[in-house]
Amino acid sequence: MWHGWASSVAIVLLSCGLVVEILLMVNNYRDRWFIGRKEPNGKKVFWGRGNGWVFGGLALILEHLPKDHYTYGYYLDLYRRMADAILPLQDENGSWHASLYDPEAYPLAENSGSSFFVFGLAWGVNHKVLTDDRYKEAAIRGWEALKGYVDENGRLGSVQPIGAAPGKVRADMTEVYGVGAFLLAGKEMLELKY
Repeated sequence: MWHGWASSVAIVLLSCGLVVEILLMVNNYRDRWFIGRKEPNGKKVFWGRGNGWVFGGLALILEHLPKDHYTYGYYLDLYRRMADAILPLQDENGSWHASLYDPEAYPLAENSGSSFFVFGLAWGVNHKVLTDDRYKEAAIRGWEALKGYVDENGRLGSVQPIGAAPGKVRADMTEVYGVGAFLLAGKEMLELKY
């Protein structure tokens, strides 16, 4: 049985996951404000951090939702489809960008989204939900890239400020949610034992 904060968090994540899935099924847009909007390269707007939060949230749903719950298979399928979708969007250095479909418009890595993607991928490998070697390889490449953005003072950089869409990021930008996601990724990478 779930207790206290865990059940509250799970209920919120379950609700968000359902809303996200409905939006994806209808128009492949984050919300109504993005219908018809395009990136400079003409592709739809897919925000790296927003998708990273959903992917990390799906991992947490699967960790806390009983496997015999009637929605478990639904969220597992959504998680696996999202894992497959994010792999080709990882850049050659191992990072993801503020815009998943237009990294040239946002050339610097966005490390809150990248951290959530690494967390989610490593979680899937550790929990034997993602068994193909490509997921482990992507998590390792992502983690190695992330570590390169920690400066000499231990500060994680290249984290997009609070916003609701892809935005420019600089190497000196940081936010607590980026650090939190980085710590989640680090915990899973320690368990990965690569």
